[in-house]
Amino acid sequence: METKSIVYRSMFPLWFLCFIIITLFSPSSSTRYDDHISLGEIDEEENFHFPKDFLFGTVTSAYQHEGAYLTDGKSLSNWDVYTEIPGNIDDGSNGKIAADHYHRYPEDLDLMKDLGVNSYRFSLSWARILPKGRFGDVNMNGIDHYNRMINATLERGMEPFVTLAHFDIPQELEVRYGSWLNPQFRKDFVHYAEICFRYFGNRVKLWTTFNEPYIQVIYGYRTGTSPPSRCSKPFGNCTRGDSNIEPFVAAHNLIRSHLAAVKLYRMKYQEEQRGKIGIVMSANWFEPVSNSSADRLAAERAQAFYMTWFLDPIVFGRYPKEMQDIIGEDLPKFTKDDLKISKNGLDFIGLNQYSSKYAKDCLHSECEPGEGGSRTEGFVNSDALKDGLGLGEPTSICWLNVYPQGMEKVVMYATERYKNIPLYVAENGYGENSTGASLNDQDHRRIKFMSSYLDSLKRAMRKGADVRGYFIWSLLDSFEWVYGYTSKFGLYHVDFDTLERTPRLSASWYKNFIFKNKAQSKDADA
Repeated sequence: METKSIVYRSMFPLWFLCFIIITLFSPSSSTRYDDHISLGEIDEEENFHFPKDFLFGTVTSAYQHEGAYLTDGKSLSNWDVYTEIPGNIDDGSNGKIAADHYHRYPEDLDLMKDLGVNSYRFSLSWARILPKGRFGDVNMNGIDHYNRMINATLERGMEPFVTLAHFDIPQELEVRYGSWLNPQFRKDFVHYAEICFRYFGNRVKLWTTFNEPYIQVIYGYRTGTSPPSRCSKPFGNCTRGDSNIEPFVAAHNLIRSHLAAVKLYRMKYQEEQRGKIGIVMSANWFEPVSNSSADRLAAERAQAFYMTWFLDPIVFGRYPKEMQDIIGEDLPKFTKDDLKISKNGLDFIGLNQYSSKYAKDCLHSECEPGEGGSRTEGFVNSDALKDGLGLGEPTSICWLNVYPQGMEKVVMYATERYKNIPLYVAENGYGENSTGASLNDQDHRRIKFMSSYLDSLKRAMRKGADVRGYFIWSLLDSFEWVYGYTSKFGLYHVDFDTLERTPRLSASWYKNFIFKNKAQSKDADA
């Protein structure tokens, strides 16, 4: 590690000088932080502790973890249908059973309690609550299930952090009117949101409308690799769709749905229930692939066609300037009613921060379509290579590169752009493609990942970022969308034959980290 001198000041008591020397040169201090952090930064890090009310949690999502396919009145979801089509999922699997969290949630909540987390982020299955959307009755079996789960979460001293839609929606909405492409989707989402606020809002104080809308619209409507599998060449090989137009239509309807749900919550429920509502964004960081002004501008465009595409309309009432300049009149327009509620249309932002990428200009350089070389992509290759390598350390998962600095950078970017709106790291975690691997194979990498990303988060918070929680993806190994069960992200290994849960070493590391933080917070308050 790089060392920095310590200036002794004569007015300090001798014992304080001894304490400083012992702290800097004790063997234990050298193992806590990665080599890229200097001793001066470590000294600041030692003085930093997460706030007493900071939320440490874990995450699951309904389709990926619950299982209970068509149980207790649940209808087909879009992912139920998509996974039945041969070739769509890497290992040919589906989420019909998954980790069976629907039946095993008491056991899983006990695992969380043992970890020492004080919050649990999970999503609700829309198809379990409203099997036919607004065209049918509320399924009280679904309501009762989530009431029991929310109560059990609170009984174990954990705050429910609830997402209304984490990619899965009732297939009924796709069949009836084309789901996200139709403005009717807004009516269905608001109806669903009101049911949830009404039945659960007296206990749920942290709501998010959607998880990672960018992923939903790009994979669903540009590449066609998620439901409803709409795309056009050269982006994908689908039987229907328009990759140049439909992503913007779907995104617009999703943004309007979020705004309408926020308006409803604030007008009818927030004052009495005293909760908060936000949205969760995928939050890659983009570095320019070179120091050229073209690539620096490309990095800004990469965010404009990624995260700020959704957040700018919600916070500022308009699409990013870079997107307006390029897409122009093809961008859908907001109504006057939308604009009335779109200024500060959230109480907080959730960031799912895993990876970072290089951005390369395609306005003044030639790029292939599908690699940034098109108008619909903003003329930026947001997954560029530098000397044949991506940004950060590669993993066996194609989209996941380890670059801890990206955590600090994207948190500060959101802090500065959105005027220090409260933030939650709603997902962060490490996975490996490890079919047949041993229980703790590569788990030392997960521990290093968590440690270095949390250190990076601390640096952002020391700079003034109002971050209020950190959630690990995931509590359990799960169905990882198109990768099926080949990717392992869980603190707990799941044997998908027996459904037995077994802790990995990273579970013990996270437990110890949380315990240490609680002790630091108590000492600071003493």
